[in-house]
Amino acid sequence: MSELVDELVGGLETDADIVVPIANGEPVELLDELEANAERLTGVRVHQMHALRDRPYLHGAYRGRLDHVSWFLSHVTRPAFHAGGCHFAPANFSEIPQFLLAKNPAVVLAAASAPDSLGYFSLGVSADYVAAMIGRVPFLLEVNARMPRTHGANRIHVSEVAGWCEVDYDLIETEPPKVRPEDRAIAELVAERVVDGATIQLGIGSIPSEVARLLEDHRDLGVHTELLSDPVIDLVEAGVVTGIRKAANRGRIVTTFALGSRRLYDFCDHNDAVQFLPVDEVNDPRNIGLEPNFVSINATLEVDLFGQCASETLGTTYWSGSGGQADFARGAQYSDGGDAFVVLRSTTGGGRFSRIAPTLRTGAVVTTMKNTVDNVVTEHGVAELQGRTLDERAEALIAVAAPHHRDWLTREAGRMGLLGR
Repeated sequence: MSELVDELVGGLETDADIVVPIANGEPVELLDELEANAERLTGVRVHQMHALRDRPYLHGAYRGRLDHVSWFLSHVTRPAFHAGGCHFAPANFSEIPQFLLAKNPAVVLAAASAPDSLGYFSLGVSADYVAAMIGRVPFLLEVNARMPRTHGANRIHVSEVAGWCEVDYDLIETEPPKVRPEDRAIAELVAERVVDGATIQLGIGSIPSEVARLLEDHRDLGVHTELLSDPVIDLVEAGVVTGIRKAANRGRIVTTFALGSRRLYDFCDHNDAVQFLPVDEVNDPRNIGLEPNFVSINATLEVDLFGQCASETLGTTYWSGSGGQADFARGAQYSDGGDAFVVLRSTTGGGRFSRIAPTLRTGAVVTTMKNTVDNVVTEHGVAELQGRTLDERAEALIAVAAPHHRDWLTREAGRMGLLGR
């Protein structure tokens, strides 16, 4: 590996940009070595979404030599960003490949499975934005013996690889989210609106996971999702997910990255029913909209009475990023019979604060705009917003707020001119 790293570091010009895949697509030991050689670098920036492993450079340890740019904050990069140790770039997930390619990156550093008999590496549990760079940007690969060999447009031939090394370490696994009674109530409201033959997208969190559990009596569902997680396996094994009614990639699960347990990674290994495709293809609203009865399920932090969703900030404080929420909400709009659900618990702070608010907190960033938001779901019901007037939207949102906050919200809506017309 030392020779490979010497070649990499020696070839990086001042102000070079490096791209690293999301989550377990990170080449751990290559980045270890890059950090160890940071004093030899000047102005190098590493671009990555949702980093899962903590590193000194994330916290500004080599500022001006080796810096991190996050495109979606994780539990690791969130505190680092708040402390000023790294940078953050907002973007819809579908658009990140074009933004990164415009920077003319020097190299992609990625984890991969071993080459097959024909000389093809697989990028394993990732395709994301880096699969869109195959053939356009030089790749250095870290072949991990424990990385699943997956199928789709995330293969790269040995002839297209600038260099590679071999390693052996475990992939990071995530724990199943804890489900609260409110989450179960929300999930029930969503699941009962999913028709047989629908194609579903499940976001991160306890509510989407619980929705998947409640779909076990459905038939012939398809999956087209940016994130593939464990609950989908149960639906496949139960014969619920078959994909036979999908318009595209019939019979196959489409995703751009997987994150979950070892069971999930083993499920993906050598499974051509799971297709890992570049995110600019998976998350393109026009592609999503080709699927009839498409169902998008994503979580938010706060919704105002206009229907605007703040899903990535708490006031002015960044929590995560836009991800693919707006991509899939728009795609579901294009789908014949499609439904997009934005889900959230009605209160926070032990019930003291309503997450349905007259207006978003000062400085909050809108992730999904009011014209795109379709259904807002809390444990108290479903507010259907599209095609409705402002007063109808306000009334619907107040009706799904916690009962002890409804009088206050009604007064505020009247003061704002949303009610009483």
